[in-house]
Amino acid sequence: MASHRTEAEDQPMPASSAHSPAAPRHDGDPVRRAVTTATTHPVVTTLVVIGIALAIAFSIYVGLDLFFTIPILVMIGVVAWGLHWLWRRRRPAEPSLSNAAAGRVGFAAVAIGAVLTFGAIQLAPYGRSHSNPSGTGEPQWASARTRELMKDACYSCHSNEVHYPPYASIAPISWMVQRHVDEAREKVNYSNFATDPGEAENTIEVIENGEMPPSYFTRFGLHSEAKLTDAQRKELIDGLRATPGMSEGGGQRRDGGRGDGD
Repeated sequence: MASHRTEAEDQPMPASSAHSPAAPRHDGDPVRRAVTTATTHPVVTTLVVIGIALAIAFSIYVGLDLFFTIPILVMIGVVAWGLHWLWRRRRPAEPSLSNAAAGRVGFAAVAIGAVLTFGAIQLAPYGRSHSNPSGTGEPQWASARTRELMKDACYSCHSNEVHYPPYASIAPISWMVQRHVDEAREKVNYSNFATDPGEAENTIEVIENGEMPPSYFTRFGLHSEAKLTDAQRKELIDGLRATPGMSEGGGQRRDGGRGDGD
């Protein structure tokens, strides 16, 4: 018996239907789409994770609070994702990208996102009010040398004589500098010692323990004058012991009397 084939049966099957199923789409679920993208391009994902880890580690190393670093990284990620989304919208019929192509597009999106984010954070007013108000009076330093060493080691934050370098006007460094100065002055401001000694009596202890100045303050060759030698540190501590108010019961009292150790 002769077989009868319809015209539709004689049509060749499309190659895409014959050899591979349609690629799954998760346009309505951004979380699943992000997971799919990450697993499809492991090299790009790994590099992004390493970059984030390095940014966080560097922030800790230089003293930039994660309170600033993490929002900046999130902003870069959001901008990069938005750029990638817009790029894909312009090519809705394009098949899935290869790893190499996805890497190029991803790195370009992250780089542009970083530049745009850097420009945007410059608009933040925080960190630009480099004020040095008049002080109410410093401690009665034991000697001019004691004040000189204190100025080198501590006055960059704990005084109203803060010198703001040019980079202190560029965010996020400006935020870091402003936060450190604000926190330092809140603990003890030697320029206002006459009316508010704050935690001045702990000065000797934090210098002896190496807590002040903090290690990140002198990294990369910055503030080299604050990096005291062992001899300078001993000289400063001896001078502070003879300075009223720098230690409990040490030196001359503010009322003109003498401490127990004299």
